Amino acid sequence: MAPAGQLAAFLSEARRIVVFTGAGVSTESGIPDFRSPGGVWSRMKPITFQEFTRHRDKRREAWTRVFSGATGWTGREPNRGHLAIARLIHAGKASVVIAQNVDNLHQASGCPYDQVIELHGNASYATCLNCGMHYELGELRDAFLATSEPPACRRCGGWVKTATVSFGQAMPEAEMARAETETHACDLFLALGSSLQVYPAATFPILAKRNGARLAIVKRKRTELDNYADPVLNAEIGSTLSEAVDRCLGSAS
Repeated sequence: MAPAGQLAAFLSEARRIVVFTGAGVSTESGIPDFRSPGGVWSRMKPITFQEFTRHRDKRREAWTRVFSGATGWTGREPNRGHLAIARLIHAGKASVVIAQNVDNLHQASGCPYDQVIELHGNASYATCLNCGMHYELGELRDAFLATSEPPACRRCGGWVKTATVSFGQAMPEAEMARAETETHACDLFLALGSSLQVYPAATFPILAKRNGARLAIVKRKRTELDNYADPVLNAEIGSTLSEAVDRCLGSAS
């Protein structure tokens, strides 16, 4: 059976799907992944959370990357994969998206904000590390480009950082707890475009499988968890998922 047909059968039989996404979902929108040759971290060394908080020059470098577009994580449009995921959410087939992505494209595709669990944060806005005040990037751009001074919170004076989870930064407790709850409740865990190498996020597919759910993995390359999966589909995500969702929702209507 072709990959789309095989995946459609799994989607149709499921009653509560958790969609788990990695960088491979967004590469079809032109957003680079992290670790492969030509990926973000092969072109520039990540700035750790400890470096950001301890060194002013690292904060300046981090913000220079943001406003130069060097990382390439924002400013793109959702692709067929994102739109197909949004359809599963709106049809009630999927309960949530657990996203390792930081590009905001799930929300841009129409997924309700409260049904996207962002494990690694969001690069499309910033927050104060001290008081949590929210900032749109546009609020900060002109002042930084004029002065090269890393932004400080106008309410408390704390350091302002994009709302991504950096290396060395604690994972968000509420999001991790909710992701675990949703994983326990699903009967199909659909992992899309993730290397499944980054922990603790990569524990969720294993948890789902051990809890009795099916595990479907769609990715162009092998993952370390392929042996746990029911189907492993080495295929393009956008076209495969879009066709599978068409078949699933058509058969359900």
